[in-house]
Amino acid sequence: MDTNMIYLIGIIAASIVALAILMYIIPLGLWFQALISGVRISLLQLIFMRWRKVPPRVIVNALITSAKAGIQLKRDDLEAHFLAGGHVQLVVNALVSADKANLSLDFKMATAIDLAGRNVLEAVQMSVNPKVLNTPPVKAVAKNGIELIVKARVTVRASIKQLVGGAGEETVLARVGEGIVTSIGSANSHKDVLENPDSISRVVLEKGLDAGTAFEILSIDIADIDVGKNIGAELMMDQANAEKNVAQAKAEERRAMAVALEQEMRAKAQEARAKVIEAEAQIPMAMAEAFRSGNLGIMDYYKFKNIEADTTMRNSIGDPMSRPDKPKEAK
Repeated sequence: MDTNMIYLIGIIAASIVALAILMYIIPLGLWFQALISGVRISLLQLIFMRWRKVPPRVIVNALITSAKAGIQLKRDDLEAHFLAGGHVQLVVNALVSADKANLSLDFKMATAIDLAGRNVLEAVQMSVNPKVLNTPPVKAVAKNGIELIVKARVTVRASIKQLVGGAGEETVLARVGEGIVTSIGSANSHKDVLENPDSISRVVLEKGLDAGTAFEILSIDIADIDVGKNIGAELMMDQANAEKNVAQAKAEERRAMAVALEQEMRAKAQEARAKVIEAEAQIPMAMAEAFRSGNLGIMDYYKFKNIEADTTMRNSIGDPMSRPDKPKEAK
């Protein structure tokens, strides 16, 4: 292969690479697609988009979609929304869907909803086709103490004006659950709720639970009601057990105090007996002293012993159990 052929191949390869780079920098195909679709945009603007880190195809496709749907959008607005981190094609599709469904949604509101982190296209679709939310089992107690377990289906429609700053589905379900608990709690008997379950829906809807949320509640349907525990009876039983335990504790306290008092009285009795024994032990000494001092004669001593013997005999007669000659009972 001669040198001229090598140069020719090199020139052709370089030309192809240069043409590819030129086609990337100057998207002629995209410009031609926009031109035949009725979107006026210059090649220079497409080149500037590359330099501004904006993909031209995203902007051009969005302009073509909006133009075919009869919605006039500005290129600068689409670029600004993309640079702000928004989803350009999603916003355009939402605008087209809202226009076809006769919903009031402008570009500013759509971009605000998109930048707020919500799916604006899904919101528009939910406005046209309402969504059904299933509540978790809600437990509530009527005035007669019977527990009811309720499951409800909440039909909601997205409120376009409330999507920015409005509460989500969790708040709606929480408010509906609160309304169910309030409605059942105000019923005199659980039978009233079982006979008229629509009373729950009516009371809950009257509370305006969708205020401040991104949804509009269309209906609340009671899907299932189950009878749970007798909470009132359980509370009464718990109260009775608590009162019984308190009474037992107080009785045990009184018994302990009585036992302590009895032990104290026994101790005092033993102390008194000890004092009596101590005093009796001093009698012989006192009698000896009386003999020595002449205050007690021998006849007085005999009389004292006779009286003591008579007293002992009377005590023995009065208490047969203390007699030493008590006959043993026959077995």
